[in-house]
Amino acid sequence: MNSPGLLLAIDVGNTSIAIGVYRGADRLVTFRIATDQDNLADEYAMLVTGLLRASDIDAADVRAAVLSSTVPPLIQTFEAVCRRYFGVTPLVVGTGVKTGVRVRYDNPREVGPDRILHAVAALHRYKPPLIIVDLGTALVFDAVSREGDYLGGAIAPGIGIASQALFSRAAMLHRVSLQRPTIEGAIGRNTVHSMQSGIFFGYAEMVAGMVRRFKSDIGEDATVIATGGYAEGIAQESGVIDHIEPDLNLDGLRLVHDLNQEPSKEARA
Repeated sequence: MNSPGLLLAIDVGNTSIAIGVYRGADRLVTFRIATDQDNLADEYAMLVTGLLRASDIDAADVRAAVLSSTVPPLIQTFEAVCRRYFGVTPLVVGTGVKTGVRVRYDNPREVGPDRILHAVAALHRYKPPLIIVDLGTALVFDAVSREGDYLGGAIAPGIGIASQALFSRAAMLHRVSLQRPTIEGAIGRNTVHSMQSGIFFGYAEMVAGMVRRFKSDIGEDATVIATGGYAEGIAQESGVIDHIEPDLNLDGLRLVHDLNQEPSKEARA
């Protein structure tokens, strides 16, 4: 790919790392790799550059990078990846970085960058009030007021964490795939279907119930957006999701980068 001026967006989560490449506002490709705190910068770089090559993207065309992480030890790791292999210093989303969103949390420093990035991207696409449901490692609900302020939210164990606890602590219950059970209704007549029903339908009902409570606080007309690795199935089953945006975090990174943009490597050359 010969087009210069690409932006590399990296969102490091507890379970997976989302990577997106942008040309302007256009997202060209998206990758996801497993999070491993033991990986060295060179190991991650080999993964990232290999994925870029597979999509015909030259690392030399990357002119800027933006990074967020809910795993603090990996911030320095990916800063090293960006400097050594792409020749850029990434913008790290955190305290002091402009996001364009007012945070009404009691202590704004306690809010994970991923939650603010979701709000940034959602506000760019939809009119507030907004409810953002992140079905990832944790199940996170966030609220954005009618005025566009980030208010806060609720956090529960994610479906993967809760299921793993069930499998590991109950000797007679074995691991099952986290999918909608192939049964009529919710009553499982074997252990696999019973576990799938409890997990899948249970989380769908949690999403529906929490969205109902949030709407009573910020407005019944709130738009509800789902993101995260489990969003597709659970969100649809809940019946309360208006839009599914799997790459909300990456688009938020791109918007925050643009808001804080400095002269690029290409402009300084």
